[in-house]
Amino acid sequence: MSVKSTPADVSVPPRDIHFDVSQAREGHWMGGDPVGTAVFNAMSLTFPDGERMFIDAVRHYRGEVTGKLAEDVKGFIAQEAIHSREHHQLNQLIDRSRYPVDEIEHEIRERVAFSRSRGPMRMLIATIALEHFTAMMAEAHARHRNLFEHVAPDIERMWRWHAVEETEHKAVAYDVFLHATRHWPAWRRYFRRTLAMALITFFFTKNITHYAARLLEADGYSYKDAVKAVKGYVWRKPGLFSRNAKTYFAWYRPGFHPWDDDNRGMVADWKAEFDKAIAAR
Repeated sequence: MSVKSTPADVSVPPRDIHFDVSQAREGHWMGGDPVGTAVFNAMSLTFPDGERMFIDAVRHYRGEVTGKLAEDVKGFIAQEAIHSREHHQLNQLIDRSRYPVDEIEHEIRERVAFSRSRGPMRMLIATIALEHFTAMMAEAHARHRNLFEHVAPDIERMWRWHAVEETEHKAVAYDVFLHATRHWPAWRRYFRRTLAMALITFFFTKNITHYAARLLEADGYSYKDAVKAVKGYVWRKPGLFSRNAKTYFAWYRPGFHPWDDDNRGMVADWKAEFDKAIAAR
């Protein structure tokens, strides 16, 4: 089985942009939709601690890589740190007197702590699987650009910026994994990454559904009705987790690499917009 890598012309530049997400204070910032808002708030709540784990998982192997991959790792760490900062800002604006944000964040920290306790390789394998999820959702966002059409401009821009950078660095942790496991037999690498994806698919989607349902309870939903509404949103319409199934299932192909699908063109206009914003400073 051949071991692939990221194309030489893919770069991972950090863009230190601050977004004014103050309109999130108004409650249902996702176009007035309580379900969509709950789902995206639930995901945003996982990002600060989750992305810090991604950083540490990759950083553990940083001294073992050289050349372009070392540069990509540097960019990955910087991008994820800025993502964590911006999502923390959004999360602080959720009304904590109304929504059980502190309880949800406590659950997230416990889950992240468990992942960290499993050791650096398992942390890295969890990271590559979750990075595939975020890249899959970024691609779905790029394909279906009406999702955020009724969202405050800077909040919408933040999620687009996040999608651009998740696309750019979608293979960095994976390339680190390939390097760290270069002496493994191919079957072992395949088994570990596909098992991890199956487990993470189950737990990640279950947890996001649970967190979003808890948020919706504060909006007057019963927990049962909240779960039903969230499942409808993430699996049917708009189908946040299902609308890009082809990219998800590509993971299970032997010899898979994230850049088998070079989808940079899908976010090229967004990338140009944010690069221009940085250059104009």
